[in-house]
Amino acid sequence: MEAIIESFHLDGKILLAQAINFAIVLFVLYKFAYKPLLKKMNERTEVIQKGLDDAKKTQEQLEEAEKVKEQKIKEAYKEAKEVMAEAQKKAEKNKQEITENAKKEGDKIMEEAKKQIKKEKQKMFKEVKSQVGELTVLALEKTLQKKVGKDGDVELVKESINELREELEDQGEAKNRG
Repeated sequence: MEAIIESFHLDGKILLAQAINFAIVLFVLYKFAYKPLLKKMNERTEVIQKGLDDAKKTQEQLEEAEKVKEQKIKEAYKEAKEVMAEAQKKAEKNKQEITENAKKEGDKIMEEAKKQIKKEKQKMFKEVKSQVGELTVLALEKTLQKKVGKDGDVELVKESINELREELEDQGEAKNRG
């Protein structure tokens, strides 16, 4: 070993001083550089790990929110279908009610029109009967005046004509009441 020491020109005192200097530098570096650097690296590792955990939680929450969103959309679609079906039922019911009301209204109008026509018909028949009766009486008067002279038969004919008129008027009034 001495040969090695001499060939490399190593001095024990210098070697010991260098070892002590190395130990001091190592201690100073450990105390003031390595320890704070290690602490900073551990803190940074924790921050990064926390960020990764938060990102993972956020991703899970996002996926869960997406599932909830899909479920809400399905529920909303289902509710919309139900609302549409109900609205369609109500519309159909309203349509039927309107149709029934229109039919009733139409029937009522038809009934009133029939009554009006019946009244007009009765009025027309009354007028026609009255005119026919008057024309018949006038024709009969003229015919009888020509055939019957101016003697007493005229009085008999006039009484018959008056009775006939009264009967016609009574019949017209009876039909109007009925």
